[in-house]
Formats: sequence, C-alpha cells, structure tokens
Amino acid sequence: MIYHCIQPPQSLQSFVRCFWIFESNFDAQPYAYRSMADGCAELIFHYKGLFREPDHAGSNFYSGLQAPTQQYKRYITQEQFGIFGAYLYPFAIPFLFDLSASSIANEMPDLPGLLGPAGKELEERMITAHSNEARLNILTKFLEKKLPDRFEENPATFFAIRHVIDSGTQVSIPALSEKFCMTERTLQRQFREYAGLSPKLLSRITRFKASLNDYGNRKKLLAETAHE
Repeated sequence: MIYHCIQPPQSLQSFVRCFWIFESNFDAQPYAYRSMADGCAELIFHYKGLFREPDHAGSNFYSGLQAPTQQYKRYITQEQFGIFGAYLYPFAIPFLFDLSASSIANEMPDLPGLLGPAGKELEERMITAHSNEARLNILTKFLEKKLPDRFEENPATFFAIRHVIDSGTQVSIPALSEKFCMTERTLQRQFREYAGLSPKLLSRITRFKASLNDYGNRKKLLAETAHE
C-alpha cells in the first residue's frame, strides 16, 4: 500500500488539514478498508477501482463527501485502487455545499448529488486527470474559489472547533466556552451547525482518533492507551 499526505497551500490551511493519496501497489485481490468515527470531513475521489460496503446494494460511488461521523463502516474492493482526498475541518461544509454540518452528519453523499453539474464536472476532471499532481492542482483551485476569506465569517466558533480537533485531548466545555467568549448554549448551537456534532461528542471522537494513532506504539501497553 502507498499512502502519503500533502500539506495544503497557505491559502487553504484554515479549512484543509491535508490532501492525501491512497493507492494499492499489488495485483488485484480483496482488500478491506475500515472507516472509523471522525470529527472532520473528507472529499473523496476514486480515480481507479471502487470500494463497496458488504451487504449494501447501491450505485457506484466515484466521488463524494464523508461528513463528520460517529459510526464505523467497512468497505471492500476486489481490484487495484487509487483514491485522492482532502481532509477538511468540518466547518468547510457550509461554505462548500450550503448545508449545515449537522444536516449530513454520519452520511456520505456523492458529489454530483451535492453540487449538481458542477460536482459532476469536478468528478470527471479528478478521475481523468493524468497524475496526482494534476489532481492536486484541480482540487486546490476549486477549494480556493469556494473558501477564500470565509474563515473570518465566524472566527470564534471555527477556532473553538479547531482547538478541540487539534488538541487530541479531553476538553472541558465550560473552559472552552470561557476561552472563546461564548455561552455554553451558544457553543452547543454553533458546534452542531458547523461541526455536525456537540462539543462533548467531538472531543470524545478526537480522543478516540488520538488513541487509534497511538495503537501499535511498542513503548506503551495497549491498556495504557485505553486508559488515556
């Protein structure tokens, strides 16, 4: 397997955590991918091969949005594959799709369904691009047209969401409310609108993700990771 991340340009770093590429480098054979709970969102483009959920019939999925989710899913492919993705802070969703993050939480809608003809055009350009460098250029320009300067529209909420996601630790909601000068009620409302999850749930998922990243650390017992 080949997996690597690409840092976004300065113009997108407020909204994009990274771009990533995931490819198989073996002959066609069954491979299972496990999708864990995640407080962030991802734009996903399958430019080679397709994954399907076992026991779930449906149309082929070439591109779409994985919204913030508290669910586990399993996908299987029987062929070589190549996927290009953008790992987004959840508050990018309203500006990209004119939807609240909470309205599509735990869902993975396809891009043409979200953006209509513009989504279909982006999907086709990403899939048919001659290289991942070209895909990076296409998606960067698309996001720059959608997201520039939008961070200033609600900076306190966005900084609060980023603080929870980037910290990887347990976050006190009263402390978070005080730090970003919002009442707890406003904080709850804003998080559901722009993160799709409550502050408490987002914090729990973030800690879970940190534990997953720590899994396999030979210097630490699994029980220690679970306790933390």
